[in-house]
Amino acid sequence: MDVRTALAAREYAALRPATEPDARPGTPGDTLRAAAGDFAATLREGEETAMKAMTGDADPHALVMSLAQSEMAVQTAVSVRDKVVEAYQEILRMPV
Repeated sequence: MDVRTALAAREYAALRPATEPDARPGTPGDTLRAAAGDFAATLREGEETAMKAMTGDADPHALVMSLAQSEMAVQTAVSVRDKVVEAYQEILRMPV
């Protein structure tokens, strides 16, 4: 085996973890998972409050607040999605 090949293989092995997802807390992937969990929890709370309001167990003020929070969460998710799509399209427009 050539010395350069061995060196390249060793360097590649050292850099390989940089291409794999990082599961440590505080990483961008972890933050994204937490945001998705918060989004789902907000929607779940809105649905539960709406069901309680239909049966008369929740007051109208709680229902309005819950629906406003759900609406804001959905608008935020749509805005983030639009920015991601826009960035992806910008990458596709780059000359190679």
